[in-house]
Parts: sequence; structure tokens; C-alpha cells
Amino acid sequence: MRKRVDDLLGRLTLDERIAMLHQYVPAVPRLGIASFRTGTEALHGVAWLGVATVFPQAVGLGATWDEDLVRLVAEAISVELRAFHRHRPPVIGSGANSLQAWAPVVNLLRDPRWGRNEEGYSEDPVHTARLGAAFCKGLGGDHPAFLRAAPVLKHFLAYNNEDDRCVTSSGVRPRVLQEYDLAAFRPIVTAGLAAGAMAAYNLVNGHPCHVSPLIERELRHWAGDRELFVVSDAEAPSNLVELEHYFDDHAESHAAALKAGIDSFTDHGEDSATPVGRLREALERGLIGEEDIDRAVRRQLSLRFRLGEFDADLDPYAGIGPEVIDCADHRALALRAATESVVLLKNDGLLPLAGAPRVAVIGPLADTLFEDWYSGTMPYQVTVAAGLNEALGEVVRVDGADRIALRSRSGGELVVDVTDWGAGMLTLRDPATCRYYSLQEDGSLGADREMIKTWFVNETFHLEPVPGGVLLRNVRTGRYAAADGRFTAETAADAERWERELLHDGTAEARAAAEGADVAVVVLGNHPLINGRETEDRRDLVLPAGQEALLRAVAEVRPETALVVMSSYPYALDWADEHLPAVVWTSHGGQETGRAVASVLLGAAEPGGRLPQTWYRGADELPHPLDYDIIKAGWTYQYHRAAPLYPFGHGLSYTEFAYSDLRPAPESVSVTLTNTGTRPGTEVVQLYIRALNARYEAPLLRLADFSKVTLAPGESRELSFRLPAEHFAHWDVAGSAFTVDPGDYELLVGRSAGDIALTAPVAVGGPVPGPRIVVDRTTSAVDFDDYTGITLVDASRTTGDAVAPCDQSATLIFRSADLSGAVRVEAEVAGVGSGRLEFLAGDRLLAELPVPVTGSGYAWTTVEGDLSAEGVHDLRVTLHGDIRLAAFRFGS
Repeated sequence: MRKRVDDLLGRLTLDERIAMLHQYVPAVPRLGIASFRTGTEALHGVAWLGVATVFPQAVGLGATWDEDLVRLVAEAISVELRAFHRHRPPVIGSGANSLQAWAPVVNLLRDPRWGRNEEGYSEDPVHTARLGAAFCKGLGGDHPAFLRAAPVLKHFLAYNNEDDRCVTSSGVRPRVLQEYDLAAFRPIVTAGLAAGAMAAYNLVNGHPCHVSPLIERELRHWAGDRELFVVSDAEAPSNLVELEHYFDDHAESHAAALKAGIDSFTDHGEDSATPVGRLREALERGLIGEEDIDRAVRRQLSLRFRLGEFDADLDPYAGIGPEVIDCADHRALALRAATESVVLLKNDGLLPLAGAPRVAVIGPLADTLFEDWYSGTMPYQVTVAAGLNEALGEVVRVDGADRIALRSRSGGELVVDVTDWGAGMLTLRDPATCRYYSLQEDGSLGADREMIKTWFVNETFHLEPVPGGVLLRNVRTGRYAAADGRFTAETAADAERWERELLHDGTAEARAAAEGADVAVVVLGNHPLINGRETEDRRDLVLPAGQEALLRAVAEVRPETALVVMSSYPYALDWADEHLPAVVWTSHGGQETGRAVASVLLGAAEPGGRLPQTWYRGADELPHPLDYDIIKAGWTYQYHRAAPLYPFGHGLSYTEFAYSDLRPAPESVSVTLTNTGTRPGTEVVQLYIRALNARYEAPLLRLADFSKVTLAPGESRELSFRLPAEHFAHWDVAGSAFTVDPGDYELLVGRSAGDIALTAPVAVGGPVPGPRIVVDRTTSAVDFDDYTGITLVDASRTTGDAVAPCDQSATLIFRSADLSGAVRVEAEVAGVGSGRLEFLAGDRLLAELPVPVTGSGYAWTTVEGDLSAEGVHDLRVTLHGDIRLAAFRFGS
């Protein structure tokens, strides 16, 4: 294939090659090359192209802990994508729908407040990499030469916040980078399962991800001889100048992105002239050469060959027809995936529901399903109420919304059903049509939305109390309703005051329904496009106040209340866990959500899901969203020391399991699992490793392996896990490599990170690591063991990291540094302002070096001084002032 790619590349003119660097690639009729477009969203179903099978959100797929199932889901998505490619016209642009699938997302769910939490699989890199690999296998297919679809890993790298995402920098020190963030990408790329990657919007250590040296240094290093086609995220190349101000002009920024490894520019929508013009200018100015253009085009052509574009008669997937879209097999798979993703968080015996109880299904998500931004269009919807109704006969359905009248002083009246989605964000629906009120272009209100699924959400409002009534404010614009009912008032002083009258008490109706039932099923959660979504993080983990009040009111009159949380992310459910007999979680599970939840509630299916991330308590103070150092901040089950509400991996069963005979062996470990209950059941057996008495700050636990097992009553099975040396490795900052320290470790096997059934000691032999060598060797400033008060910054616009104080003073600690023979020290520094460096052995000052003003953070100079030191010490380097430190070296 390489010869054919080179031959085709050689036939293209320079202008034709430059034009291929944009997302919308024009046809080259003289060579028989069709137009091409990068990217179709395919995270949990084919999105944005019309009706398609919709599977659970990625976080729901993560809750299955089932690699085979995730592979089958991705296979179904890619088969439908093939059908859309060949048999459906594009929604945007011309030519065929793209077979390059922008999925999976392997960003780690470090912070549950992340607005895009539903797009990732897990907070753990092993779990994420395993499921991400399975998804890529399913998308790509198993043909040795052709891809069914081309999986693209999103988003490289360390992307886990939405607020100001295009200008915030994720500070990721080497251990976190290597052990955590890169660890989710590395196995997938190394195995050759990804055809490409997408750069993230954010910066990492001061480098915008679209010019990150890690694209070539890590991603393409792992790929080896395989071509990896890297695309930009939408409008991100322009952000390099317009938002991030990282470059002076667009020709310079586009040149830097191309040279850093970006092969395709998703910028300016279908308008390719602007980005292509910038790249042409960069060529004319000598900022890039033809070899840079050819390198990117070669990767694109290689991908197109693998997708069968130039070998239609040989392409094994070319015959896939439109009948596969929403076919019976895919509907059955959607039900299976939704069912396996349901997690039983608490059960005091209420579940499974016995007999044929009278059930009241209550709450804002009781009888509706939502699509998120990356969902396909559901062909049908089975809600929780519908699923229970199908199984039990008639159930009572109450959404619990208050109906209110808003009357203005000028005589206007608005009657609406109000739903609380948290942070004071409300939706207003017309009682007659059930459509959402939406802000119109002229500032008026119109009840014209059957669903909320637009990039700019115009359907959320605040009702702000004031003396004599309320003010009605649109969330997106921030404007208030004026006297004429249009949202034109900029301030509260100019806003119309509305008298609020309760016409129908939704909570009272819910209480009455619960009193008349044997069991209440309360379905609460989030709308995927409100209060936590792309571009918007959540502020906290609490349930919306109105939903919490509804739950408590129902539980007060019906103790037999099961809470079903349908959400894109975790909540702090402290009250529910303490007062309710049963709590269940599902993501927004797609078209079959209701049948899946009903089958678990009624015991027709086993609750086989397990949490893919920690659910924290309400009183548990989380670190700052921009603190990406999971080690020092205490993120995830690996480093969080407070007991969570529900730990990583948690999920209950309707049967009982016993663990026995944990037996370590060289490079493996086995354990026996027995179903000691009276019904078949599914368990996710989780193997963790812990380093004891480590010389570094080791994780409290670290997932090493897992296996999902279904056993009949009384059945036992011996499970064996591989235990290669790399499972014990950590990133050694002194040697800039993964290493396995000799010493004592512990193997732990159990039901979750918080429910360990068995442990076994393991001793690892080998030479004891010596002290850190710092004399006659350059030490990078970022390779510290500990720190206070630092920020990680870019050493230049192309490569390198450095350290700067957050607030005029910072300290770096390098443990067990051998200073024997040191007589001088030199440091590579930059001074935006004046400052100084101090080198201390323990508390003894070795040297103090003034740092001059160098003009910018990229203008580096060397400062040096004499000293006298011997022995092994914890070396402390203190930075004072507006300075940067890249590296230092002790000389003998």
C-alpha cells in the first residue's frame, strides 16, 4: 500500500495537496479522487445523520465492565456508519458521510463535575484503555487490510474541564502524565487499534495541545511504522491566535500545528479557503516546507486506502446495506447494553420487586428519555414508566412538576410546568402541548421545542425572587423579561415583576400517587444539555433542589421507595443512601433504557453494572477543577483518602458470591469465585495492587485487571489473571522511565475498590535503588518528587517544560539526592521579572543565585555559583520572583 500511496501523492499538484489539509477535502476529478470529509460522531451510536440505534452513553458502557459487549456495540455502530456512508446523503456538505469515526473518548473521569463526564468510560486508565481498545476493535473490524470504520481517540491530552477550556492549562507532572493520562491512550495506540487521534482544546503545561510536542514524542512513537492520522478539534487552530494568543498570526500558528503533527484542520466549517489560505501563506513565508504538507497528506491517503475508497471491488464492507440501521439485532444489542449498564447502588431487600405490585413512577425522568449532544436520533423511546407498564400492566405516572401562572403588572399571563435541573436552571413547558418554551431571535418566548438539543440552549430560565414577585431571566443571554414580555432588560431594575401563583402542586400529586401504590419508583437525574455539558462544568454534586424535595416528600409517605438516578455523572446521594431501601443508577441508556431498568427492578435481569468512577459524599471537599495532579490533590480512588459514598467498581447483586484461594504465582495470580446464592448472578472480579513502604507516593490501590463472570447458583470458577512486571511499575522521575522497585507489595481482589475480599503479599526482588544522581548530570526541574506553590509552564513554543512560582515563591523537592563532590551549581532560568534561586540540602543553604530579567519566559540564560556539599539529602530548590526554572546541574 505504501507504494500506491506514494504514487498517488506524487500525482497531486501542490495546490491539491494543500487543499487536502482541511476537514472538507475537495475532489480531484482528473485522478478519480472523490471528495472526502474527516469525522463522523459515533460515541454511542451514529450521531447527527438521522435515525440510528442509540446505545448507552460512554460512561454507561463503562459501567458494564464488559469488553466483548463494548466491542459488539462499536461493531454495530460501524456497520450502521457504513450504511450511512453508502446509502444516506450528508447532512452537511457534499460527498459521502465520513467513515472516520470520532470515537472513542479516552479522557479520564478525574473530576465528576466535568461537563462532558458522560463521554468517558472511567476514572481509571486500565479500565478506560481496555474498553477503549474494545471499542476500537469493534469499529475497525478484523480484516487485515481494510477498516470498517477508522477509530479516532479523543481528546489528546489531559482534558477534563469545560469552563474556559480553550485557555486553561492542565498542569501534569511527569508521574501523572505517564502513569495516568497517557496510560489511557498508550495501550490502544501501541496495539495498532487506533487509526487516528484528535487534539484537545486545552493546554498542557503551557503548550496548546494542537502544537504539543507529545503528539510526536508519545503518540507517534507508540504507533511505530503505522500511520496515525491526527485531526484538530473544531475551530481549535484559530484559537491558537484568537483565544490563546500563543502566536502572532494564523500562518505562524497553522505552520506550528502542522509541524507538531496535526494532519487535518477542522476550522471555519465548510469554508476551506481561510485555513488553506493560511497554510499557503505559511509555505510562502518559509514557515513550512512541501515535506510537511506531504507528510500529512500521505497519512490521509493511507487512511483512505484502508477504508477501501480506492479498492471498492476488494472492500469487504462495501456491500453493507441500509437495512442494518436500527435493525432487530441492533435493537436487541441496545437492550442488552442498557441492561448491563444498570448499577444497583443500595438494596435493603426492596429489590427485586416481588409479585405484581402497584407501582407509581414519579419524577422528571419517569416518562421521558433525553438525547445528549453526541447521541444519534432515537428511532423510538422506551421510558422507565413504559418499561414497567409493559411488564406489570398499568402504572401510575407523575412527573412531579409544578404548574404555575406568571402574571405581569401589564396584564400578561404565562402558564407553565416548571422543572428544576439544578443551579437554579429551570425549564418551562406549555401544559397543552408539553413543548418547551424557548427564547426566540426577537427576544420573545415561544413554546416550540419538543426536545432540547441545540448547541446554544435557549430553553432554560431563572425565576429570581424579589419583593412582590419574581423576575424571569433567560440563562444563556442573562437578560430579563421586560414589560412587553420580551427578554430585552439588561438589569433587574429594568425587568418586569411577575406575580407567581401555584395552580397545580406537582409534589402533592406525587405524594398522593405514592400513597396509593405499593412501591414508588422515583426517577431523577440530569438533562444532558443543562447544568453540566460541553462548555459548562457543574459547580457541585448535589441533586437539583426541586428533585431532592420531591424525593423526600414521596419517601415520607411511601417508605417502599426506590430511587432510580438517570444521569451523565455522579451525584452526592447522602440522604437517599441513608433513608431509602434501594438506589439504582443508569446513564442515559438510549432507546431501550426503560426496558433495561424495568427488567433489573423486577428481577428479570441481574444488575450487572459496576461504577466506573467514585461517587463522593456531599460533605467531601473536592480539589479545584484545574488541579490535575491526582497524586497531590487526592483525585480518584487511587489517591482520595476520605471514604466515598460509593467506591469505584461498586455495584450490588441479587445473589451472593464468595471469594477463596487467592494464589499468587510467577507473573500470574488465581482466585476462585463461587455463587453461594439461590439465583444466577454476575460479578466483576477486580484485582488491585498496592505498594507497601514505597519510596514514592504510591497509590492507595491501583487496578491491575478485572473479569466479568456469570455463575449459576452453586457454581464455582477459578479465574486467572496475568501479572507481568509492568503491573508493579511506577514512573521513576530520577531516571525518566518506568521501573519496578524491589520490596513488598500486596495483591487485593474484591468487588470494588472499597470492598476487598482477599489479599496476598508479594515480594519483588532486585537491586535496591540508589540515591538520586544529581552531580555531573542535568536534572529537569519538572522531575521533582514533591513541591509547593508551583505551576508547570512551557519552556518554548515547540518543546520542553519548566517550573514557575504560582505566587512569587515556590519549592521543589528532590528526594535522596547524592550531592557528594558538588562544588558548583548552574541553572537554566528565565526572568520575566527579577528573582533568585536557593538550593538547600535539607535546611542548610548551599547556594543562592540571583536571576536577572531576561525579557520573557522564553529567553533563557544560565546562572551559576560555587558551593560545597557532601552526602545524600533531600534537595530543596526554592524559586522567588517572576522567574522560570528549566533545569539545573551540580558540577564536581
